[in-house]
Amino acid sequence: MTMKIVPAWCLLAMALLVLPAPCSAWTLASTNVPLGSPVYAWMDKLAGFGLVKSDFKGIRPVTRAEAARLLLEAEETLSRNPDLASSSLATDVLVEARAALAREAGLYRTPEAAPAFDYRPVSAARARYVYLDGTPRSYARPVHDPGNDGVFGIGHGLRPKNPYTSAVQQHGTEGTPLSENNEGILYRRGQNGEFRFDSEAFLGRWAAALLEPMVLFTERDSMAQVRINKGYLKVGSDAVELEVGRDSAWLGLGYRGNLTLTNNARNFDQVRLSSPEPILLPYMGALKYTAIFSRFDRVETRDGIRHPYFFATKLSVKPDDFVELGLNLGRQVGGPGVDNSFGSLLRGFIGGTNSDNSNSLAGLELRFRIPWLRNAEVYGEFSGEDAAAFWPIVESYVAGFHIPRLTAGGRDDFRFEYYFGNAALYTNGTFPEGYLYHDQPIGHSQGGAAQEFYFRYSHWFSARTTLALEYWHGERGNLGRVPVGGVMQAVERKDSGRLVWTLPLNRDFDCGIAYGVERVRNRNLVQGDNRTNQLVTLELAFRNW
Repeated sequence: MTMKIVPAWCLLAMALLVLPAPCSAWTLASTNVPLGSPVYAWMDKLAGFGLVKSDFKGIRPVTRAEAARLLLEAEETLSRNPDLASSSLATDVLVEARAALAREAGLYRTPEAAPAFDYRPVSAARARYVYLDGTPRSYARPVHDPGNDGVFGIGHGLRPKNPYTSAVQQHGTEGTPLSENNEGILYRRGQNGEFRFDSEAFLGRWAAALLEPMVLFTERDSMAQVRINKGYLKVGSDAVELEVGRDSAWLGLGYRGNLTLTNNARNFDQVRLSSPEPILLPYMGALKYTAIFSRFDRVETRDGIRHPYFFATKLSVKPDDFVELGLNLGRQVGGPGVDNSFGSLLRGFIGGTNSDNSNSLAGLELRFRIPWLRNAEVYGEFSGEDAAAFWPIVESYVAGFHIPRLTAGGRDDFRFEYYFGNAALYTNGTFPEGYLYHDQPIGHSQGGAAQEFYFRYSHWFSARTTLALEYWHGERGNLGRVPVGGVMQAVERKDSGRLVWTLPLNRDFDCGIAYGVERVRNRNLVQGDNRTNQLVTLELAFRNW
């Protein structure tokens, strides 16, 4: 689909024009907290106790310096209000977070004390064994796009009504069953082994760098795969930071997935400009932004070679502690085989036709924290992949709620999240492969023309010992079914469950055990094709804290 207007980009550009200059004292440069790190769960738990209020959740990963800022905020809040930590869990989380962020917490207020050069040859490492009994689903299918859209499901006629035979083509693959949002790492049926480690280097308070090589062994491949999973250099301060290299990104409030950008697909080679820490603006409150520039795969299509550029932008604003508002944009544009004239580029920004040289997805999101309900949160994201009369249409949604303290002690929490992907989500005529990178959706892991209900309960024995139970129900085919080869597509239904247990072995090593099982009925929308998938994961993680 073609985006006729992109208000998120316009608002981001305006926001960047009014950003204050970085403060004269250059703050501490640091590497990013990996998206799978327990630091995020710790910060969520501290927010649940009311110890953290200035957190942003719509732009991740956060820097280690920003995580240290939140830790210091929690410690200061607790010193003024000791009754907020009536549970020993809050104190335990603070101790573990302080150990995990020792360098950044120690230097945050005195960045000039940072050594001129410092490095950690192995700052973290992970060894993982995975046994898979299952096969991934294919997302490739024709989908009827009815057109005749309204706004928020109300009204009609913003796009022409399409005949029943009119269909768009979904592409992509699930990757690995029961292993979503895994940076595009694919496990194959049978036994798999994975090893990775992080090396970090720091140039005073001015710059930071990280390198994460990875080795993947699979039972079916004769040779191991070796690649750089992450590797980047960062230079910047609190208001402006430049990152160049390969890294993951998560733009959105969702826990299970977002519409615009997640770490479901392989990490991008990118240039990123962002604000590591919130910027305070008069009359607006706190603000954070990011802009990511990259390029998608080179693919051969029926229409010729396509090798588009990609960028994503995000602007998040907190006018008050309890509310976060975000604007998102993801965009493919240009490259070989499309009209790259200035006129076509301009139409893609301010309105145009389906012959534009771009494919965009834009929307807004909102998060409310409810202090009187043990700081429970309600959040939602609305995105459109087309627009008419300045309204985003072809609507998709992510919505949910999180209760960080089911009980006063905070050892139990619960989350629910719902996803609805429009029949035309992640499809495009100009770029037929759609919104994919290495054949996997870069947004929500379930792809377009699908919906999902997700539930998660977890119990905290301590900050590093947790037990989580997850269940999700997904459906594909109930949106836009069409006949294929004279046979009507069936409705694919998937019921999945997973148990995840993490515990410390000693000060530096954590162990993780996970078991997932799912029943897929009418797999790939073929009537009677049923399958049960199972995934067992054993993990040993080293953190040089």
